[in-house]
Amino acid sequence: MDAQLKKGLLDACILVALEGGESYGYKIIEDTRTIIEISESTLYPILKRLEQAGALSVQSREHSGRLRKYYKITTHGRGRLSEFREMLKGMDKVYEFILGGKK
Repeated sequence: MDAQLKKGLLDACILVALEGGESYGYKIIEDTRTIIEISESTLYPILKRLEQAGALSVQSREHSGRLRKYYKITTHGRGRLSEFREMLKGMDKVYEFILGGKK
C-alpha cells in the first residue's frame, strides 16, 4: 500500500477511535484491531505527530501507580477527520471501478 495513503488511513482510524472520547494507546489498538492492525511501534509516532499538528491533546494521569497518557481529539482533529470523510465520499466510484474492473 502506498505510504501516504496508508498514513492518511491510519490517521483517520485513530481520530475515529477518539471521536467518542479520550483514550490511551493500548485501548486505541484494541478499538481498531478489527479494522486495521496497528502495532505500538506504529501507533505512538502517529499519536505524537497528530499531537504536534494540533489534532490531539494529551494529558498524563496516574493509573495503577504509573503515568498513562490519555489522548483526546481536538476541534482541529475533528476538522481533519471531516475533510478526510468528504474526500472518501468521492472515492466510492474509484474503488468500485478498481475492485470490479472495467465493465
